[in-house]
Amino acid sequence: MQTEKNELYSFVAAGDWTNSLSDSEIIELLVDTDFSREQTDEGRDYCYFLHKYSKVDNEVTSDYALMAYSLTQPENLERASMYDMVLEENEFFNIHRISVYRNGELIDKTGDTTIKVLDNESNSNRGIISSSKKLNFSIKDLHLDDILILEDTRTKVFTEKEFLRKDFTKYIYVTPDTYWAYGKYHFKFINNRNKQVAYKNVFFRDEEGNVLPSEVKYLAQGEAFEVLKYDYINPVDPNREIFPFVDLATDSTWKDLSNYIYPLYEEVFKAKLTDFAPDLVAKLDVMPTLDEKLQYAIEFVQNNIYYVYNADEMNGHKPQAPAITYQNKQGDCKAKCVLLKAILNYIGVESSVVLVNYNSDFYLKYYLPSLLSFNHVIVKINYEGKEYFIDATARNEYGKLENRAVISFCYFMEILPNQELQKRTPIKFEKFCIDEKIDLEVKDGKGKIELLTTYRYNRANSMRNYFKSSNKNERLDSWNSSLYYALNYVNDRKGKDFRDIFKEATLQIVKDDKTENEFVVKYEAIIEQPYFIDSEGKRFLMYYDGNILKNSIREHQHNDASFWHNYDSERYEIMLKTDENIDTKEKYTVQECDIQNEYFTHKTQKFITKNSGKVIVEYNPLVNVEITLDKLEPVRQDYHIMADSNFGIGIDVIEKGFFNSLKRLFK
Repeated sequence: MQTEKNELYSFVAAGDWTNSLSDSEIIELLVDTDFSREQTDEGRDYCYFLHKYSKVDNEVTSDYALMAYSLTQPENLERASMYDMVLEENEFFNIHRISVYRNGELIDKTGDTTIKVLDNESNSNRGIISSSKKLNFSIKDLHLDDILILEDTRTKVFTEKEFLRKDFTKYIYVTPDTYWAYGKYHFKFINNRNKQVAYKNVFFRDEEGNVLPSEVKYLAQGEAFEVLKYDYINPVDPNREIFPFVDLATDSTWKDLSNYIYPLYEEVFKAKLTDFAPDLVAKLDVMPTLDEKLQYAIEFVQNNIYYVYNADEMNGHKPQAPAITYQNKQGDCKAKCVLLKAILNYIGVESSVVLVNYNSDFYLKYYLPSLLSFNHVIVKINYEGKEYFIDATARNEYGKLENRAVISFCYFMEILPNQELQKRTPIKFEKFCIDEKIDLEVKDGKGKIELLTTYRYNRANSMRNYFKSSNKNERLDSWNSSLYYALNYVNDRKGKDFRDIFKEATLQIVKDDKTENEFVVKYEAIIEQPYFIDSEGKRFLMYYDGNILKNSIREHQHNDASFWHNYDSERYEIMLKTDENIDTKEKYTVQECDIQNEYFTHKTQKFITKNSGKVIVEYNPLVNVEITLDKLEPVRQDYHIMADSNFGIGIDVIEKGFFNSLKRLFK
């Protein structure tokens, strides 16, 4: 057996609790049926059986799998021949069987298996500290049409610092991928802890496809939740439906959980800045306004305290003392948030530390109460009657509190006594995130275009970073490309080099205000052929910025998932001038709109003269808000109205000549 001897894995027999199968029992299950042949004829790989069991004890969690699947596709053969497995700290891998069934015979492949232990490099950069290891498996001499049989158990032993995972369990059972067809599918979750486990079905459907109501049931110690299917393909429609899942968690309430976690933070919340950071106190004391102190506090923690994500420590919730974080100038999200709160306490700004999960935010309302549903900690600030959220691990963000980046999420829990899961209040931006003035003037057939753009909030931070990380030509090409579409040149000079269309182009920063968090850039260029010319030779000036269109909501089609409404506010003042006469009565030239609904307003105002057209477009969305499916359609229709030429302006040049005059007369 070509294996590197290592304490992270071993070749042993399966535990009694797994009810492992003998060779003869396995062979009995490796029988082709009408169902299996149907899958093979469709080019689908087939899993003859999958036994997937999870057992949770007070000190250990064990995940067992026994499976046999066909290698009829070259891609699957490649994946089976070499694959990786990541093990956390104190996690072990027991291999019970690696075999193939070939020509009616079971062949042991453990001797053809090489296992290498590697550092998990994917989790060791960008300030991430992890004791996880990677096992690299290589199985030689696998053949197409083999049936591969794998049997193994992963065992996780909880350390003292993982007290949270000792006290609470959480497991999300997700129904299997629709690619696989199963002769037999058996899932089992065994609760061997002394605390009751609750479980809840979510997005399961009846035979007509209607979502069934969720029910909460319970497992006492020694009881199991099971799913057993034969000739099974998951019927979920992954393009329109959320995969059904079962959430299993130690039975608790949000209030009980908040009272469990608050004492872990209570002591560090009492830390006084004057006791461990007199130099920082001195800097704060000489600042003339509270706004300045607040901005300095946030940016000090974000930019001067190095973010170390300790993956092993995050499984517990004992935060590092702010004095240590300040002295070492590094810490994880908990440490950075606790330090920021200590500074805010000193300057007299009300704040709290809150738990979030950006990645699973949508699901928090469906999950059972569990502290293990959260994976990040941020700070909530109450200031001048408004609520703000600050991610202390962010970098290169600027501005007074009301001008800073806005984090997108919905649900959170404060680390305070007697708390429930809270829903964040939606907001509207007080200023436009993008405020752009566009001037295009054409004289004697040559155009001059100028864009003056102000970016605010997240847009200002992003654009500031973009200018740092890109070069001059890259930025000019980006602006030129945007104008190529906005001016509709894509439809009359397709494939032409942007640099041959926009001559003498320049792009410069004209303002970078890190207090107001405003980043202003100016673009200028000469366009030698500024008119869009249609197939009949008719000339137009037009400016329609496709970025204003919200195609994601217009195209949203889902039976389960609501729409997360989170767009930037935008204002555009677009001025098109020409030394030729224009059609001042053309429908889309003069068309205006004024859309107002619960989730956004969109208004266009037109100012038309015989030689020019100007439009002011103002779009104000309600952000950080979920639009449920029952409310979506009217909002979608308003977005369709917005897209019906209400996101820019076009003007038609009146061509000289008798016949053109007749056309206008009859028009």
